[in-house]
Amino acid sequence: QGPFVESGGGLVQAGGSLKLSCTASGITFDLYAVGWYRQAPGKQRELVASISSSSRSSSYGDSVKGRFTIYRDNAKNTVYLQMNSLKPEDTAVYYCNRPVHTFDWGQGTQVTVSS
Repeated sequence: QGPFVESGGGLVQAGGSLKLSCTASGITFDLYAVGWYRQAPGKQRELVASISSSSRSSSYGDSVKGRFTIYRDNAKNTVYLQMNSLKPEDTAVYYCNRPVHTFDWGQGTQVTVSS
């Protein structure tokens, strides 16, 4: 078990919204950029969004751009992923970790989008 614990997943209809949370412990959280990843059944884990340590910059994968928003609260050691206009293809287990030089992975949180 790594330093991040993900939560907030669930079952939602297409077009709906969810907000994921990722809370860190045991690390100096505000030193690190953090990313949200997802892994769908039978597919490789992919990075969908990342945010710099100071929140000055963020980036998104093409598949989620304009629908997902990543933000963080360093005082709470937490990074969030607001997901709007969800599609069935967003169904996956979502994880957070550093965008490079990852720590051990957490258990993730399941997001299921029904059509």
